[in-house]
Amino acid sequence: MSLPVRVTRETETQIREIDSWWRENRLAVPDLFLSELTQSFDLIAGAPQIGRLYRKSPVRNARRLLFKRTRYHVYVTMPDEVRVLAVWHAQRGVGPPLRA
Repeated sequence: MSLPVRVTRETETQIREIDSWWRENRLAVPDLFLSELTQSFDLIAGAPQIGRLYRKSPVRNARRLLFKRTRYHVYVTMPDEVRVLAVWHAQRGVGPPLRA
């Protein structure tokens, strides 16, 4: 069973900003961020329980999945659909401010 993947407005903004930064600063692999993001959305749609439970979240049952090469996490929640709550770099030291 595959669930639809929905992105919040805040997450849309994060994705645009990250992609813009990536294209300006990673000239050797300008499409890598969007490629990993697309792959993660496909993976999450087909297997929504993938990733680790993010216990520090105020959002119940939030999970996160790490992009191997770019080192970003995608934070999601579900059950009826996969809602992407944030895309956040793993080395920021703290997680994103998640809201339901």
